[in-house]
Amino acid sequence: MTTYFNYPPPELQDELRRIANAIVAPGKGILAADESVATMGKRLQDIGVENTEENRRLYRQLLFSTDPKVGENISGVILFHETLYQKADDGTPFVELLKKRGIIPGIKVDKGVVPLFGSEDECTTQGLDDLAQR
Repeated sequence: MTTYFNYPPPELQDELRRIANAIVAPGKGILAADESVATMGKRLQDIGVENTEENRRLYRQLLFSTDPKVGENISGVILFHETLYQKADDGTPFVELLKKRGIIPGIKVDKGVVPLFGSEDECTTQGLDDLAQR
């Protein structure tokens, strides 16, 4: 069986290379801020705060609006789907807030893990099979 693969256009290859190099820049790391609603609920419960969309937004705002120099050490942030549509108090979308700090926003694309059939306590990622529809 022959498999055909078409490389992206050179301009797209250059853009992807630029992004990849920026993400792995020396001295920088990736912030995983992709907690689901349930996981955020556990974190908020630990500090006695109700798990509402507004409280999750406020938590993320605190993370993303800290010292503007945060971009010197963080190259990218993995966001949860809900976060893409949230804004800071001044109306600035979180994605734009991150970009202004030189941080590359990304999004969690999987839907978590499920037990892997036929295995002993192994899991597999779900959600990649319907990524195009989402």
